[in-house]
Amino acid sequence: MSEKAILFDSSKCTACKGCQVACKCWNELPSPTELNACAASFTGTYQNPPDINGTTRLIISFNETEPAAALATKPIGWAFGRRSCQHCDSAPCVAVCPHGALTQDPDTGFVNVDQAQCVGCGYCSSACPFDVPRYVGGEGPLAQLRLEKCTGCLDRVKHGMEPACVATCQPDALTFGDRDELVATAREKVAWLRERGYENACVAGDSDDYPTHVLHVLKYGYEAHGMVEHPQVPATVEMTRVMKPITGALSGLTVVGLAAMFGLAAGYKRDKLAYNPETGDTIDVDKGVVVKQGDGQDEMSVMEHITENIGRKGGR
Repeated sequence: MSEKAILFDSSKCTACKGCQVACKCWNELPSPTELNACAASFTGTYQNPPDINGTTRLIISFNETEPAAALATKPIGWAFGRRSCQHCDSAPCVAVCPHGALTQDPDTGFVNVDQAQCVGCGYCSSACPFDVPRYVGGEGPLAQLRLEKCTGCLDRVKHGMEPACVATCQPDALTFGDRDELVATAREKVAWLRERGYENACVAGDSDDYPTHVLHVLKYGYEAHGMVEHPQVPATVEMTRVMKPITGALSGLTVVGLAAMFGLAAGYKRDKLAYNPETGDTIDVDKGVVVKQGDGQDEMSVMEHITENIGRKGGR
């Protein structure tokens, strides 16, 4: 299987939020049903909830922008965005995860989550340049946190299906397929948009500097759609990538060393010694010979036994 990607074309998106609903349904994520449950009051935006969270892996963002110069007759430009995991090509969250809860699928490139392995350390949150990983858990100081983020619907993809969000998108703003083909499609669409007056149109996620497995055709540019133009990975992530092979090798050597020490210890038999109070000597119980003369007692625990043996062996 070749590397896969999801392409989001903002110029086709109608912000129907069908992808949000499909994501919730397929992944069995809860949703509040009360009025204004996601926000205390109306904030002037149709974006709901305000951001991804522990029970929402995907949202469509609403941003108002100035219309393109060639389309000044329109009073406003709607810059819809897709806010979710970007499935980085060399995912920093995977690099820093200490327990193997995050892994990168070698076939598709999508970053998967094994919630059973998550210890709730939060390292992935600090490493992600897109501020994506969220946690959900019970109440109380001992409650176990659980990582929540988009997995690219790997369970569907492995069975020849499209991700749930893609499958439900009516205007075809979401496409799933081979990454190389979708990169070419996205660039062609950007060229088409620029010819029609959208001079800030661009592709996000296709660069060699920071490639991702979620591509975006941004009709109004990075800022208008709330996208990160130059993702910055913390230096600690690169240090972790460098140190992991070294620490792995050292761990292996440590295991070998401990095994060797155990083997030596298993084959080592300490001589049983005892003290003869009459002579002040220390005696090897098994051999009946003096190993120390007048040097004080070594083992009181076998005093009676050695006293008897001394008598039988001629008081040596």
